[in-house]
Amino acid sequence: MHENLPQHPVNPYGESKLMFEQMLRWFHEIHGLEFVAFRYFNAAGATEKFGEDHRIETHLIPNILKVALGQKSNCSIFGTDYPTPDGTCIRDYIHVLDLADAHIAALELTGSMQPGQEIANLGSGSGFSVKQVLDAAREIVGHEIPHGYGPRRAGDPPALIASNDRAEELLGWRPQRGTLAEMIGSAWALLRKGQPD
Repeated sequence: MHENLPQHPVNPYGESKLMFEQMLRWFHEIHGLEFVAFRYFNAAGATEKFGEDHRIETHLIPNILKVALGQKSNCSIFGTDYPTPDGTCIRDYIHVLDLADAHIAALELTGSMQPGQEIANLGSGSGFSVKQVLDAAREIVGHEIPHGYGPRRAGDPPALIASNDRAEELLGWRPQRGTLAEMIGSAWALLRKGQPD
C-alpha cells in the first residue's frame, strides 16, 4: 500500500487518523506548519524497559503472549477462509525501535526542510499471516499456545502491507528489525522479566 491510495476508513479509529491528517493539512495552509505525518502499520515488539500495555488489549501479538503466560485462556483467530496461503489475514508489523528511528530521522529533517507537508507509511514492507505469528510465538515461548477460530471480522481485508518507498526517499529510513523473531522475541523478553521460572 502506498500513501496515495484513496482513503475510505471503515471504523472510528481509521476515521480519526484521517481527520487528524486533514487538520495538519489545514494548519499547513493557514499557518505554514511543516510536518511529517506517519502512518504506522502494526507496531510490535518492545525495548528493554517498555512494551505494550493497553487497558483493553486488541493487538494480536500481546494477546498471544498473554495466553503463553497464562494470563488468558486462549486467543482467537478471526477468519480462516481469506484468499491467502494459509487462509488467515496477512498484516505488516513494524518493530517499535524502527518506529523510533523514523521519528528521529523526521525530527532531523523538519529542522532543515522548507515549510511543507509529508506523509509516509511505516511498516516492515512484508507481511505475516495470523497463523505465522502464532507459529513464531510458539517457537519463541517453547510451548503450545491455546487458540480458537472464529468468523471474519467485518471490514478486515485479506492483506495490508506497507510500501516504505516514501519513508526511504524522504528520510533515508529502512526498517532494521523486520523479523517476527525480533518483534515477538523482544516483547516476550520484557513480559518474562519478573516472572517466576
